[in-house]
Amino acid sequence: MQRMFEGFDFTNFWEDSEYALKEYVSEMPSDELIASVEQELGYKLPASYIWLMKQHNGGIPVNTCFPTDQTTSWADDHVAITGIFGIGREKAYSLCGEFGSQFMIEEWEYPAIGVAICDCPSAGHDMIFLDYRECGPDGEPKVVHVDQEWDYKITPLSDSFEKFIRGLVNEEDFELED
Repeated sequence: MQRMFEGFDFTNFWEDSEYALKEYVSEMPSDELIASVEQELGYKLPASYIWLMKQHNGGIPVNTCFPTDQTTSWADDHVAITGIFGIGREKAYSLCGEFGSQFMIEEWEYPAIGVAICDCPSAGHDMIFLDYRECGPDGEPKVVHVDQEWDYKITPLSDSFEKFIRGLVNEEDFELED
């Protein structure tokens, strides 16, 4: 079996601000919690996502942008995230938290294509989802950007959660082009 995130340096990955710790970061998830969250959401979470959440359960990464080859409501060439939802229920921005995946689907009418895993700086007007439409609820989901402002347009980002995390870049990479 392939090792998760082999060769990837997480040393300066997380921005552990007071806000991040209060709103996003949960205690390390137990196997029982992971199973109950998966049951509640109706989807098996990717092994790479579970692995990362067992290292640091949710939070705000230092690198918050993901390059795209399609224009979105955020930018011509990238999307931005505010944070990554942890596995849990206690934090507002966790998978089953107050502003978690089901909230986005039920209250904001996002398409029920999978699991919302990252919020974006638009305060709910776009989100990053694990997209299970092709693989089914037990498969390896793709990562997509869903744009409420553009009639819930779905923009593919990555074939896997691990590739999504590896592809995050710093916002400064885009500031020069503005």
